[in-house]
Amino acid sequence: MKQTYSQVSTKGQVVIPAELREALQIAPGTQVAMRREGDAIILRPVTAAFIRSLRGCFGKGKSMGQIREQEHRRER
Repeated sequence: MKQTYSQVSTKGQVVIPAELREALQIAPGTQVAMRREGDAIILRPVTAAFIRSLRGCFGKGKSMGQIREQEHRRER
């Protein structure tokens, strides 16, 4: 895949190029997960597949659906 560039705004915002948004089906309002790997930032759209990939990483207790619902309530 070719390298693309964007600039960080004074508010810390970055525009994801249309080509990447389309390829990853990132639409307005899509939540994204970010993590640091060394000197890189990994950004992934939060999709059903992404949520399934987290299965088991929180141990026993609340399900990802419960955690997500709780976060959604907190945002309101």
